[in-house]
Amino acid sequence: MLNDLRYAIRLLVRSKGWTLVVVVSLALGIGANTAIFTAVNSLMLRTLPAVDHPESLVRFRTVGENEMGTDFSSYGYVDPIDGHDRDTNETFPYPTYQQFRAANRTLTDLFACAPAGSASVIINGQAEVATGFIASGNYFDVLGVHAAAGRLFTPADDTPDAAPVAVISHGYWMRRFGGDRTAIGSVVQVGNVRLTIVGVTPRDFIGVQEVVTEPRDITIPLSLDPQLGGAPTPGRDGGQASAPRLQLQTSWWLQVMGRVKPGVTPEQVQANFAGVFDATAREGWTTFLGGLSDRERNAARNQNRTKVPQLRVQSGARGIYDASADTRRSIGLLAIVVALVLLIVCANVANLLLSRATIRQRELSVRLSIGATRVRLIRQLLTESLLLATAGAAGGIVVAYWGRQLLPGNLGTSAAMDWRILAFVASLTLATGILFGIAPALRSSSIEVATTLKDGARGATGGRSRLSRALVVAQVAISLVLLVGAGLFLRTVRNLRHVDVGFAADNLLLIPVNPSLNKYEQPRIQNLFTQLLEELPRVAGVRAATASQPALLSGGVNRTSIFIQGHARPNDRNSINRLVVAPNFFDALGIRVLSGRAFTNRDVMNAPKVALINETAARKYFPTDNPIGHHFGQQYELTGDYEIVGIVKDARYNSLRDAPPATMYVPIAQQRVASMTFELRTVDDPTRTVQSVREAMRRVDPNIPILKISTQTEQIEQRFAQEKVFAQAYALFGSLAIVIASVGLFGLMSYNVARRTNEIGIRMALGAKREHVVGMVMRESLILIAIGVAIGVAAALAAGRFVASLLYNLAPTDPLTMIGAAAVLMAISAIAGYVPARTAARVDPMVALRNE
Repeated sequence: MLNDLRYAIRLLVRSKGWTLVVVVSLALGIGANTAIFTAVNSLMLRTLPAVDHPESLVRFRTVGENEMGTDFSSYGYVDPIDGHDRDTNETFPYPTYQQFRAANRTLTDLFACAPAGSASVIINGQAEVATGFIASGNYFDVLGVHAAAGRLFTPADDTPDAAPVAVISHGYWMRRFGGDRTAIGSVVQVGNVRLTIVGVTPRDFIGVQEVVTEPRDITIPLSLDPQLGGAPTPGRDGGQASAPRLQLQTSWWLQVMGRVKPGVTPEQVQANFAGVFDATAREGWTTFLGGLSDRERNAARNQNRTKVPQLRVQSGARGIYDASADTRRSIGLLAIVVALVLLIVCANVANLLLSRATIRQRELSVRLSIGATRVRLIRQLLTESLLLATAGAAGGIVVAYWGRQLLPGNLGTSAAMDWRILAFVASLTLATGILFGIAPALRSSSIEVATTLKDGARGATGGRSRLSRALVVAQVAISLVLLVGAGLFLRTVRNLRHVDVGFAADNLLLIPVNPSLNKYEQPRIQNLFTQLLEELPRVAGVRAATASQPALLSGGVNRTSIFIQGHARPNDRNSINRLVVAPNFFDALGIRVLSGRAFTNRDVMNAPKVALINETAARKYFPTDNPIGHHFGQQYELTGDYEIVGIVKDARYNSLRDAPPATMYVPIAQQRVASMTFELRTVDDPTRTVQSVREAMRRVDPNIPILKISTQTEQIEQRFAQEKVFAQAYALFGSLAIVIASVGLFGLMSYNVARRTNEIGIRMALGAKREHVVGMVMRESLILIAIGVAIGVAAALAAGRFVASLLYNLAPTDPLTMIGAAAVLMAISAIAGYVPARTAARVDPMVALRNE
């Protein structure tokens, strides 16, 4: 084997250009597949890092319809979990967690935790925004995590009378403190609470959310939640309830995980806690009903909100959450694309090896004639193939590292190299080396020794290779499938960019502002918003300033029920999208008021409540009536709350694909809101005003945390980020496939011309014209291309149904895309075939005959 390896190295070094082409091709194919596998590894295989024995962790969830899913205090109306209609929930009330701990017989221990969103953090007098996490005192102990610096908090720190402490992530420690150990013991202010940093989590520790997330910056003991203003249940007047959520059986917000005792299964843990969960959930509902007025209690009972989901205990080795269906689908489609690219690469390398083996026929014949067996030759040739594959894999690791940036979402930054990826690369290298090497090895070792040695050089001009032609046809067909996919997604992105969003999106700067992170009271928040609406229009380059919550096409959704006064109560709950806006919102965004009036400065808290609705809502709820003057409410018993004073043009709310949904607009002065997004209409490029806007906001309030500032165009682009990933990937790999296929076709035709030099010389000596020779070679090339295109079109039509749901305003069988892709491929392939044809036409008949 060592002799074979040394000989293979000498051969490959001697043919540097040929070797470079093969190794680069393999590096691209193996690297692309490795990059995708890193995402698969993160999504489906990798367990929580920096945690002791993650396989013994379990997570608590509920499955089934949950009418007791979030807070019960809004007059008996319960929103679906997290605003989404789904059957799985990961949160529980704090009293339920306490009951779990009391009833525990199957776990060594269990803990509760929850993401705390963004928090205003003041360090050395400078306000900034950091991501927060809140957890019970045994959080780190149960996970078996050890501090990178300082210490982690313990159950002793999670008591009401304990000194307020916090733990920061390793990444935040490096970014904010430069890794300085003096950060341990320093005091920071989170909201209105001063906390002492006592430790830093390990570099690889990401928490328990999911393995593709970034670690939270600051982790705080659960007992501090009331001091941090941890989202108590909203009161009926729109303010805050007096009871913190740690006391509420009706506030579902905590995630629960535990570590099983040796020999205990998740099913046994579930049996341990199922009865406790059902009892506490029903107790919470009963407690909630007992605190309502008679009218509110009847409304709640009329809605029959009595269903409780079932408890599920599952493996927590990968964290609380699962990857979304969209992310899994994205990775699946990209995996198919890169697998096709690798097939093209293998076909191309196999063709190159076939050509090289033909040149080496005399060498192989001599080996066989002096005693080498066929198995010995196959081993030699496979050694060369595996050596090439290994070199390609080394380059593929580099390609994979950079190729991770093409992965959707944050998979590119969170995907880490581990032993599974190295094992995958090794397995892929072995499989690839055998795949492209076995056919040439078998074919090369089956030569006729006597014939080859007797014919000498002419032995290399034997019959044409059907296998080589089949490989070229396969490359062309696969390339066409990728090109069609690129065309479909590029046109989809183009169609989405040209969607009429219903408002002027150009030169619009979006600035999210959340004073509640500073724990401001509602009057101060309202005053701050008013001051900002007065100050921001004075910034140079700003034409108008308005505000809304949420901003259009920003990813935020606010949905509520609607009951029309005088209309029969619907069997199903009617829902309508909702925006809280400043009075000048419609003028600033260019949304036309079609009838009635817009909001004015007279629409304040003590004035009658008013609302505007869009065209879709008018058609849906008032198909025959004029909506203006009608009243509605968000509960059936309160249908007189809002008066409709105007109808506005439809605008896209959160999706570019879907038609504008039924939407209502209410004035900011009549609502209690904790955050707003300020929209600034600028004279030219909005990014030029960012610094001036920041300075203006600091003049109003230097402690206000300024979140990420973006343009409306950037926000819209985020609405079709997945389609952009597909378009970029298909275009990149489709282009790569064309190049590889063209190289394969060029190599095959050049090889055929070289083999037929004598034949072409005789033809030209007997009077054949050069154009006839060009036509003869081109005809052979074009036949292969045509067959490949025909097969590719059929394959693209069959595969279209898998991507149909991802396209927009475009059929997967779109003829223009098919024709365009085929034309591009045929043109490039024809050029690749024309170059060898021109070479054939320049053959000197005398030289060819003299060689013969």
